[in-house]
Amino acid sequence: MSSRRIGQIFVDMGFMTDEQLQLLLDEQQQQPGALLGKLAEDMALITDDQLAQALGEQQNMKVVSLGDAPIAPELLEKLTETMAQLYRVIPVKYDGHTLTVATCDPQNLSIQDELRTFLGIDIEMVVATEREIKASIERFYSSESLSVEKIVKELEADDTLFQQASMLMGDKFDLDGAEALADSAPVRKLLNLVMLLAIKDHASDIHFEPFEDEFKIRIKAEGVLYEMVPPPRHLAFAITTRIKVMANLDIAERRMPQDGRIELMVGGHQVDLRVSVLPTMFGESVVMRILDRSVVSLSLTKVGMDAVTMEGFRTVMKRPNGIVLVTGPTGSGKTTTLYSALSEMNEITEKIITTEDPVEYDIDGIVQIPINHDIGVTFASCLRAILRQDPDIILVGEIRDLETAEIAVQASLTGHLVFSTLHTNDAPSTITRMKDMGIPTFLITATVEAILAQRLVRRICSKCREETDPGMEVLMDLGVTEETRSQYKFFRGKGCDLCNNTGYKGRIGLFELMVMNDELRDMIMQNATTDDLRAKAVSYGMITLRDYGKQFVFDGFTTADEVVRETVHDA
Repeated sequence: MSSRRIGQIFVDMGFMTDEQLQLLLDEQQQQPGALLGKLAEDMALITDDQLAQALGEQQNMKVVSLGDAPIAPELLEKLTETMAQLYRVIPVKYDGHTLTVATCDPQNLSIQDELRTFLGIDIEMVVATEREIKASIERFYSSESLSVEKIVKELEADDTLFQQASMLMGDKFDLDGAEALADSAPVRKLLNLVMLLAIKDHASDIHFEPFEDEFKIRIKAEGVLYEMVPPPRHLAFAITTRIKVMANLDIAERRMPQDGRIELMVGGHQVDLRVSVLPTMFGESVVMRILDRSVVSLSLTKVGMDAVTMEGFRTVMKRPNGIVLVTGPTGSGKTTTLYSALSEMNEITEKIITTEDPVEYDIDGIVQIPINHDIGVTFASCLRAILRQDPDIILVGEIRDLETAEIAVQASLTGHLVFSTLHTNDAPSTITRMKDMGIPTFLITATVEAILAQRLVRRICSKCREETDPGMEVLMDLGVTEETRSQYKFFRGKGCDLCNNTGYKGRIGLFELMVMNDELRDMIMQNATTDDLRAKAVSYGMITLRDYGKQFVFDGFTTADEVVRETVHDA
């Protein structure tokens, strides 16, 4: 492969002068990370055709012109629309062994490897302009839903596949037959499309659920499950087996729960899929949790806190020791908030160690330890070892039991700042939860510095947002009076292509920060109720989750239904 720099190739091919190249290099210095070829095109120093020719020369790849040439339907079926859009490629030839695809990014060498992994065939790359590839994708591919429906119909009509699957439905388990069926092209094609669709839509989970007469596939995006076109029931075993093969799980074991992990490279960035397999009456249920590091911005300014809550939380982050807890249900953004806080505190003068199950995002400068229960690496055992590593700040992924809680308390008492998570409804009820775990009241008051409860509610789609009257019933649930109702306008999303006709696009956080003070500590020592603690914290300026959400409703960011669904009523 040629090692010549792209700028020198521009000059050698007569596309620009040495003076123009120097001007281009000076401009690149002002835009760190900008690709030289793209910058040259933006500055009108070269055309997109010249850029493609230079990239082909640099990478020793053939340059093709897609133009208006038709692409055979059987060729398009080799590469789904999702793959074409994610990787910005278009198929141009298939000889029975090797698929030739045109790319506008030949410098990204991982594209060839990733497509080979997904498709299970050899891949050859050629170069085309970005303009031609975008035009070809728009011209030749139908909508995503039609792609899924088409594949499902093909699977239903495939008698050979039905016979192969039927042979494996009995009590006798044929390992070779199961592997062959799981590796068949139709099964790979469907699973690849489902996974890439979910990753593209920034979904958090994919559910594969076997029932007596059907096999459901549901995708959770923005906290809500959406059902896809269900594949044929007889392929349930093949699809779950394919997932288990990808996650390096035991495909012969169908009676015990299993956990695994799939690591994918999609569009040049890593995506981790946590796989949980659970035996049910009608087969194995599989849930894949998607951890896409490219869609998460680990910045505390972007988690959605208002200025007052942010200031209070940052003040707590600067404390020399103590415990800071972030609470909420699964999928409420607790981990993202904690990572954002650690990223902000990640200074050369601070030693930060985390223990997580699993490590979801890599952060340079932070020592991160994955939990492995199979070999006895638990939160408690890790925490003991961490204390011998001279840390300043510790993150415990979750306090699940008394042993972990006790070590976290001891760590905070010996001069460490400890961050962790709990599953509770709101901030004040966290105290009751800790007491129920067996932590003495005097240790809770001595160590807990603050509790941040949070939820995520869906944001109204900006494209189809319209004024509406939500009705007094739902507003009364939110604590809005008739008088208050007349002072504000309320909105909803009508539903459009951008939001998949849901009326919502994206999510926004609700936060409830309870910072401990002497009066709250005295009340805890006197076994005050959760309601009394909440009332006292509110008197000191705490905004409850429901009031936080209510303000978002008044501001037109979300709907009353969303806030009522995600928050508990304030007593």
